[in-house]
Order: sequence, then structure tokens, then C-alpha cells
Amino acid sequence: MRHIMHIDANNAYLSWTAVNMLEKGYHIDLRKVPSAVAGDPKSRHGIILTKSIPAKKLGIHTGESLMEARQKCPELIVLPSDYDLYLKCSEAMHDILSGYSDRIERYSVDECWMDYTDSAPLFGDPIEVAYEIKERIKKELGFTVNIGVSENKLLAKMASELKKPDMLHTLFPGEIEEKMWPLPVGDLFFVGRATRVKLLRLNIRTIGELAKADRTLLCSTLKPVHGTLVWKFANGIDDSPVTPNGDVIRKGVGNSTTIPYDVYTEKEAYEVLLAISEMLGGRLRKLKCGGRTVSLTIRNSDLFWYRHQKKFVNAISTTTEIYETAIMLFNECWRKEPVRQLGIHLSDLSESSCFQLSIFDRHDVENLRRIDDAVDNIRKRFGDGAIMRAAFANTDLSPMLGGINDGNYLMMGGYSL
Repeated sequence: MRHIMHIDANNAYLSWTAVNMLEKGYHIDLRKVPSAVAGDPKSRHGIILTKSIPAKKLGIHTGESLMEARQKCPELIVLPSDYDLYLKCSEAMHDILSGYSDRIERYSVDECWMDYTDSAPLFGDPIEVAYEIKERIKKELGFTVNIGVSENKLLAKMASELKKPDMLHTLFPGEIEEKMWPLPVGDLFFVGRATRVKLLRLNIRTIGELAKADRTLLCSTLKPVHGTLVWKFANGIDDSPVTPNGDVIRKGVGNSTTIPYDVYTEKEAYEVLLAISEMLGGRLRKLKCGGRTVSLTIRNSDLFWYRHQKKFVNAISTTTEIYETAIMLFNECWRKEPVRQLGIHLSDLSESSCFQLSIFDRHDVENLRRIDDAVDNIRKRFGDGAIMRAAFANTDLSPMLGGINDGNYLMMGGYSL
């Protein structure tokens, strides 16, 4: 029998932010007071990304606007997202797990599967070791996790979701009928909103009812592959292996910013895009990757948004290439209306150390990379504000924009004025 664990950090973004701020001397544990990770409060339409349990008790929920949340709780402490911090915390959790097994599959930045089968003869009973791992993460890293233990990935993940936070659950085949079948069908892994609606129309409301449903009916309603998959999952059937991957899987890297005023001219938009490109280029180079597809997102003053993209043969990662592509996309799709938010996203990621030269290249890519490397090294040593482009010298605009926390932690809110 296999021994599979699913490890899931509880309320990860908020917990990791709270731990980081406590280490920096902040006097309040954000997990114990009404708090949230959201957009910059100086922007007009920040969205709640995650919230503390006290905030949840006040009716604040993920996805609502910051304005709505503050109406429910004027004292709400709001912090920005910091994806570099999240990756560091994810790496720290991974380091602890790797001491118990080399077969770890990262599903997202805050959760992963671990195949403990071959490690059991070395470290002992999987349930006892799961408790040990849970307590080590709490003691050494300062945040809590849920761990599910079973004999396959599906049941281990379902187990970790049973009750939170800071819990360990088992869900072996003999426990499915008691622990999993009474749950709402929407709680089953791979049953999304659209699938849930279709199943409810068939009067399938629980996972148990799905497990006992006619497979032919499911396949005709959900399409054969998906219908068979959710029927198998409802019955606890899953033989997929734990596939080790060294890094958090990334489908793309993007930055966006909500502008505290409406942008009406190309010049203003170009400055914002340059600041976003500076931040995004630095993040890509830190990850040692580039993207072949560049997407530009524009949100107007009526909150209507649209997107335009371009695909390249070679992956790009230099600030200049990202910026010039964003300018081209902006000129092609902007509707001459007030702009409230701009974003740039790179996908089709690949390792960026190698690239194909072309006679049609507009720039000396090697030279651009050397310039970016020099700028990155200066910022790494002396801080992001140590060097900036001349375009920002006489403006109030930050030379780097795009949702990465700059470390300005204030007592109530996390932002400098």
C-alpha cells in the first residue's frame, strides 16, 4: 500500500505575511485581528485576496472590494500581496518535507503531495510522522498546515480539506463512506462551479450520490473523460503517481497596478507601463526565465477591461523588450478612454539563458541583458530605489510598480503615505 500525504498551508498568504511582520518587529499577529491581504488602499478598487478568521467572522469574504470590506470593519488592517515572500515561505516548507522524502509534487505555492511509501521503513509510521511534520512547520516556520494521509493523491487532498486549521486527517478507502460521501458534491476535487450546476440538475447533491450515479449518464452530461474522472474520484479511485518537481509550477508571471488617478494620455500610460516592466523584468530574471507570449490588460474608468497579446519565437525577459512590446500592444488596442489599471503578463515560460539570434532583431539582446544584470545587481545590493531610469526623475510616479511588497510596514495598514 502507498502512503501519500497532502500538505496544505493554512490561509497561506495572510499567515506568511503575519509571520514575516512579526519577525520584523510588528507588535500584532495579523492572524488574531481583523486583517486581509488585498490591493493597495490608495487605489480605488482593491480586491480582498485572503482574510483572517476574525475578519471572516465580521462578514468579510474573498473577492469583495476593499471599500465593501472597510464598510464592515473600518479598523481592518490591510497588507499588500508579496509573491516573492510567498515563494520563500513555500521553499522553507519544501525544505522540511524534503528531509522525509525525495518524491514531492508541488501543486501550488502553498500545497503539495509527498509520497512517503519508501520512507516509512526509515522514519516510521506515516501518521506519527505526519504529526511530527505538522508540529515542525509550526515551531520552525511559525505557520500552521493541514495534512491529509491516505493511499492515493485524491484521498490525501480530500482529507486535508476536512477541517481546518492546524489539523491532521486520514481518509483511507474504508473511511470514504463515513467521511467523504456526506460532503456536498462541489467539495470534490475537480468539480468546479459549472460541473456542480450540471450535477445538481441531475439531483446529485452529495459526493456519495455522485459515487452511486450511472456512469453513462455522467459521461453524456459532462463528456466522457470528465464524467469518468469525477465518478472515479467520488469512489476514491486514483492511481496517479506523485511526480517530483523542484519548483513551484508557474504558468506565467505578471504585474499590474491600479492607478490612483485616471490616465488620459499616451505619455502617462507609457510611464506606468515602464514602471511595471521594470518590476516584471526583475522578477523574470530572478526566476531565470522568459516568456514567449506578452499580454497587456487595460481596465477603463468604468471598470470594463480588455486584453491584447503578441507571441514571439524566442522568450523575452529584458525590461526594454517587455516595455516596447507593451507600448506596441497599448497603441494597437487602446480606445482613447480614461485608464484606471494597466497590467502586463508573460506566459509560455521557458529557461532564458539561451536564445536564437535573428537578423531581424531590433536590439542587441546580449547587451540588453548585460545592462539589466548590472541594474539588478545594484538593486540587490543597495535596494530597489538605488537606481532608476531618467524618465522618472521629475515625476511622482514610482519607478517600479506592480504588486510586489516594497517592505514599508506601518502600524495600521502596511503602506507609506
